Order: sequence, then structure tokens, then C-alpha cells
Amino acid sequence: MGRSGTVALGIAVAVVVAGGTVVALDAAEVLDLPGEWSSTSPAAPSAEPADVEPPPGLSLPAAAALQPILDPVRNQRPDPAALLARLTPVLNDRDLGRHAGVIVQDLVRDRVVVTTGDRDPYVPASTLKLFTATAALSALGPDHRFNTSVVRTGRSRQPTLVLVGGGDPLLASTAEAADILDFPAGGATVSALATDTVRALRSDRVDRVRVGFDAGLFTGPAAAPSWERDYLPNDVVSPVSALWVDQGRVDPALLDRSADPALAAAEELARALERRGLTVVGSPEAVAAPARSVELATRPGLELDTVVEHVLQVSDNEGAEVLLRHVGLATDRVGSFTGGVAGTRAVLRRLGVPYEEVTIYDGSGLSRDNRVTRGALAQVLQLGADEDRPELRPVTAGLPVAHFTGTLASRFLEPEARAGRGFVRAKTGTLSHVHGLAGTTVTRDGALLGFAFLTDRVPLRDTLDSRALLDTLASRLAGCGCSR
Repeated sequence: MGRSGTVALGIAVAVVVAGGTVVALDAAEVLDLPGEWSSTSPAAPSAEPADVEPPPGLSLPAAAALQPILDPVRNQRPDPAALLARLTPVLNDRDLGRHAGVIVQDLVRDRVVVTTGDRDPYVPASTLKLFTATAALSALGPDHRFNTSVVRTGRSRQPTLVLVGGGDPLLASTAEAADILDFPAGGATVSALATDTVRALRSDRVDRVRVGFDAGLFTGPAAAPSWERDYLPNDVVSPVSALWVDQGRVDPALLDRSADPALAAAEELARALERRGLTVVGSPEAVAAPARSVELATRPGLELDTVVEHVLQVSDNEGAEVLLRHVGLATDRVGSFTGGVAGTRAVLRRLGVPYEEVTIYDGSGLSRDNRVTRGALAQVLQLGADEDRPELRPVTAGLPVAHFTGTLASRFLEPEARAGRGFVRAKTGTLSHVHGLAGTTVTRDGALLGFAFLTDRVPLRDTLDSRALLDTLASRLAGCGCSR
């Protein structure tokens, strides 16, 4: 996997260090294996630091002993009645809308402890990405990488170089562009592919080339038929493609999307080749790379667990749609909306997710026709917490931390949500009239819970209030001493 060490659901905790400073840490760091350092932890010190005497006249108090402010996860049995009593005052607030529901799961015992609200399925919005991420990790494995290649067709002094898309959702034009887009470090870039390609051509003294591109790994429409018609023209999301750079953005610093991401990727390669001294003849054209092509360069993308974490942290719609297509291919279907949806259904059913009332049309949750049940969401979170399924752990460990990271960095602002800060990890879901929050928390007395709060008929005037109420619900779980 892309990250070493033991991840205890990635629950963020806070500790008070000498001098009264409060430091928020991720449990992936502080709950690592004894004596080991994970890839996300600070570098291990090479030697004990030497004592430094204070300047003359300065008297420092002795450092206080470190004290944990959160009990470790224990085999606590949450009390359903006490939990429901904590949640009920918030659930009665009319700002949650006319169709709201809650489920709380004891993740240690795989048991539902609270379920209340409307029984009908809900529009999931981006909480659906939990389904897509789980299916991708199960079907492909957390170490899987998506490769992008440049192949050569023909042996002439003016060959055609074909950029072959492998469905890398985080392929960037340059490392600088990846940084602007806040992609995880170390991913593939067209710039690096161009450097490798020119190096491979030197022995043949090639100085003139044509450029083609092959995005044939995926098939079907580039936009889901059930999406709002203005999603593509208004640059809400890019046309889904097996080949793009910077997720189809015209400029990594802008929201504008290309109408043809595969062509734009090939044009980026042509410019990069020219900057390295090659002459590119004509304009890039769509071609099917022959099976006997000579591979000149290939760059693997980031490992899937890292991609999944990125998708969940920032609620990456483009990345989720690409992962959906890979699920289709990995389950011997086609790389399309239809193939990906069918593959996701097959994988999740095999994993035991109750799918009878679940209906999905995409991988990102942008479609308003998607429907999920609270029970299906709770089971997906249970799978992500299952010690016997470490390949699925990024589904929970990769979730945003309340008030600190990803889509939750600007959430949990109200005083009523203070108890959840740093202790709740959750995936947000937001469309107009639709709000969701699904994730995990450790209660004040050490019970490990999964939860899903869903509401999909919220008046626009209550948008912010409804979202704040979901934060409060999660915080009431985190701050609860509700174990028996």
C-alpha cells in the first residue's frame, strides 16, 4: 500500500504539549506501530537532542507531563437509548427538512445501534463516493497504478508518437500544475513523459514527429444522461476521459474545462516535445495505437489508496468518475457509466452491502437520480473499519477531519459542533436541497461509531442551517459518554 504503518481509522486527536500549546495530530501518526514511523509521520530523530541551558535571567518552569485528552478506543458498548437522547433535540429542528434520516453503527460489533427518520432511500450526493471508493479498492487493490504511455508507430525518421491514456485521474501537465491543483506529490506528468520520449528517440536521430492520442480505454458518453444539462457547459465537471491532463482543465489555476480533454492532453505533449527540441508536424489526431507499437515511455500514476484518499478529501468528482470506469473494466465489463455502475453493484453485493433499494447512475454523486439507503452507507463504513479487510481501510482512514482537512476544513464552526473538531472523520454530500454527512468518530468514553446523516428536501433558505445541524449531530456523538 502507498502508506505504511497501522491506521486506526485516521481519527484526529489533539494533545497538549509543554507550554500549553495544543497540537492536532492524525491517529495515523500517533497510533502507528511501536518503534515504526509511517510515511506521513515526521522523520525519526537521529539522536537524542542535547539539553540547552536558558539564557541568563530566564527561568523556565518544568515541562508538564503529556496528558491525552481522548480515551483510546476501547471495547465499549454504546447505549442506544442514550445516543438517541443526545441526537433527538437536533433531529427535531425543522431546518433539517422534510425527509431526513440517521443511522449509527457500532463498528466494533458490526451492529446498528440507532436508526431513525424516513425509511425511503435518499439522494446521496457526494457521500456516494464512499461506494465508488470501496468498489475500486476491492476490485483493483490499494497498490494498483494507472499507467500513461507514449508509443511509436512506424520506423521512419518521422514517426507518429501516440499518447495512450490509461485512465490516470491525476495525470498532470507538470509537477507545478499538480501542486496548484493540490494533487498528492509524486504523480505522473506529461512533462516527464516528454523527457523520457526524447531520450528514447536520440539513438535513432529522430527530430521530426507527428503526435496522436488514444483514449479508447473508456467508452460510452462523457457525461451521465441523468446529470444536469449545464454541468459540462458551466464547467461543473470535465467530460470523462481515459486521457486528460490536470483533470481536463484548460489552466490548472482556473475552473474552465476543455471540451476535448484527450486532444488537450496530446497538445500538451506536443508542446513539451517541442520545448525539448523536436519538431512536431501537424496537429494531434485521435488514433488507435497498434498492438505492435514500440513503447518509448510510460509513467505510472499514484497508488490507488492515495488516489482514493484524494478523491474523498476534496470530493473530486472527476476522479470518482474515472474510478467508476476502472471498476467496470476490473469486473470484465466496459469502462463506461453503465459498465462501472454494474461493476460497483456486483462488488458491493459480494462484500455484503444491502443493495436492494440502492440505485446509482454515476460514481461521483452528481446525479439527482441516485438513491441509497442508510443501511447500505453504514455497511460501507463498516467494511472500511474491518481489521480483516485492510485493503478497504482508506475508505475510512482517508476521510476529511472535522475542522482541519479537506471538505471539512471550514465546517464544525459553531460552538455546538466544538466536540467534533478533530474527532470526527466524514464524507460530505452537497447538492441544492441535499445534504449528507457519513463517517466515523470515537466517543468521549472510547466507543467507535460509524454514522450517516442524510436529508434531501431542504429549502434553499435553510442550506447553511441544515449543514450546521449535521455537524452538530456528529459532534453530539463524539462528545457522548454513552457507553454501558
